[in-house]
Amino acid sequence: MRQALLPLLLAAALLGGCSTPEPEPAPAPVGGAAALPGPVPADLALRPVPGTAPAAPAFTGALTDGTPFAVAELWAQRPVVLTFFSSWCTTCASHQAALSELARSYQDRVLFVGVAGADHADEVQDYLRAHRVEYPVVLDDQQTIWRSYAVREPPAVVLVAKGGALLRGWPGGLDAPTLDRRLRELVLADQP
Repeated sequence: MRQALLPLLLAAALLGGCSTPEPEPAPAPVGGAAALPGPVPADLALRPVPGTAPAAPAFTGALTDGTPFAVAELWAQRPVVLTFFSSWCTTCASHQAALSELARSYQDRVLFVGVAGADHADEVQDYLRAHRVEYPVVLDDQQTIWRSYAVREPPAVVLVAKGGALLRGWPGGLDAPTLDRRLRELVLADQP
């Protein structure tokens, strides 16, 4: 009886070892809807917007996970920092870690939004993961948003007040300590 069971056990063991493992699910895209902000803090104090500030160009698009995105819905509630970048931009990459940290420090008070142009979605994902970008990112394949903000090449940073007034733009980008100072000077009141 043992000899009759032995071939069956061997066959079962071999067949069990030949099964195809389940593929691991793809990681969720970085920069999608999960990166949208929470509620605005009740104690958020903002500086008055200069009456001479022009309106920032409103735009819609899709986040990295395909979620529809309308920037005006967000700047209706809080200030927004737009960061224009591309995965192949070495200056963008050299500033991104500090910029990502600054965005985390302002979580829910000031929304950072990345606008990736002249790029491929998979390369943008690699960039976002490598630099720990945790804010929403709009894919601007045709550079329509870039053109509306007169961005010719990355990096560029734009500061929009609550309500949509265009406060300032920096072609060539801005380092995180300087952006932090500018946020305190132009947007945030009574911040430590």
